Amino acid sequence: MIKRRKKNLDEVYALGQHIRMSAHKARRVIDQIRGRSYEETLMILELMPYRACYPIFKLVYSAAANASHNMGFNEANLVISKAQVNEGTAAKRLKPRARGRSYLIKRPTCHITIVLKDISFYEEYEEFFMCSKKPGLININKNKKTNLTSHDTYSS
Repeated sequence: MIKRRKKNLDEVYALGQHIRMSAHKARRVIDQIRGRSYEETLMILELMPYRACYPIFKLVYSAAANASHNMGFNEANLVISKAQVNEGTAAKRLKPRARGRSYLIKRPTCHITIVLKDISFYEEYEEFFMCSKKPGLININKNKKTNLTSHDTYSS
């Protein structure tokens, strides 16, 4: 079954497949950057001491390059809206052991997806609707007093 992504005009993504590291170790870094701005993410990834930071840094940088080149977004307005890590195929290698036997070594891989969203669209959206609201339309019955007496149908 083929999954089709719904095209959003304010999102760009970068996908890294078959990255040679455990998905668990990549998730440890991805959880730190999810929801942060682009510039803050680059600073965090440069300073974290994990080996998983470098391929994630390259993906975030690539997604931002996609945003600026393909969509014309400003890098200052980009936020990481979605970042996910999925397990890939395990590369299987044989290691020779004693008495002519072999031992199977599995080297895990992972697929990393980084989705950047431009927040300037939402700021323009809010400005448009905040300016167009008229003060009398929201609370029409604000000055109208209501009678809150309770009526018992059985006692009357």
